[in-house]
Amino acid sequence: MQQLMKQAQKMQQQLESAQAELAVTEVTGSAGGGLVTATVLGSGELLALTIDPKAIDPDDVETLQDLVVAAVRDANRAATELANEKMGPLTAGMGGGLGGLGLPGL
Repeated sequence: MQQLMKQAQKMQQQLESAQAELAVTEVTGSAGGGLVTATVLGSGELLALTIDPKAIDPDDVETLQDLVVAAVRDANRAATELANEKMGPLTAGMGGGLGGLGLPGL
């Protein structure tokens, strides 16, 4: 029983370490061939959004809006992949993957 408790504590420490690493790791997504770029933390928090002036057409705001959404989605997809890479092996035996860990935006 004590061995099981030690393993659980070690796993908890590894999970906390992985979550801390994700909280400060930046990932980037883009759309429109790089016209719009979004940077998010591994936790999914949006840090920055860069729009190339070439993407700005006052007569076609909808395309720019779509590019922004696509860039943010791409960045969040990259954040999810990073979280799965870092935490997947740790959560595999927990029967739910990342869903029950309370990671925002994942």
